[in-house]
Amino acid sequence: MSNSYKYIDPDYTYTDPNSGLLRNLQDITDPDVLLFVESGVVTKRLQQLHEKPINLSLG
Repeated sequence: MSNSYKYIDPDYTYTDPNSGLLRNLQDITDPDVLLFVESGVVTKRLQQLHEKPINLSLG
């Protein structure tokens, strides 16, 4: 796992003190689990956008 989820937060306001991960809605503290869950959520949203694209016409 890369350090892509590591943040500097000396007061642990936004990060978990044990893992260094940003606090998240799922309360996930394992970086591998977080990567897996986020990848799944993004994949699902991309599929939704592929099936029903956002219409940006200005008219």
